[in-house]
Amino acid sequence: MTITANGKTSLGHGYFLEDLSVGMETSVAKTITNDDVLAFAGLSGDVNPVHLDDDFAAQTIFKKRIAHGFLTGSLFSTALGTKLPGPGCIYLSQGLKFRAPVYIGDEVVATVRVTDVDPEKARVTLACDCSVDGKTVLEGEAVMMVDRRSPRQ
Repeated sequence: MTITANGKTSLGHGYFLEDLSVGMETSVAKTITNDDVLAFAGLSGDVNPVHLDDDFAAQTIFKKRIAHGFLTGSLFSTALGTKLPGPGCIYLSQGLKFRAPVYIGDEVVATVRVTDVDPEKARVTLACDCSVDGKTVLEGEAVMMVDRRSPRQ
């Protein structure tokens, strides 16, 4: 993806409401790096030492530093905003249940799957799952507003 100085991307428009159906699914994968954790701490202001301090984290139930839960959850935004429904959709809500920690070096696979299409409200509901080595670490449900191909009469 290319982002220009005026904020435009080369992605084009994503799916329109009429193109979506229950069962459609996509995934994105990302290996979480130390730089990701540091950048997220700086952006979010969440400087909890469980994310940033090896000695502190070693004394916790995790035994080593963990990634921020919302860093992991941000991969849902990547999948939703760039693939399904894709560019043009608007986030309305996101529920999250944190199931297991994500460590620096873990490859996280974020998968979103359409579970409901509401043509009256132009809303799509998607099941969301982040996994590491096939084990769910974060799950939830997102509701998105999606453009219609043509305005309702």
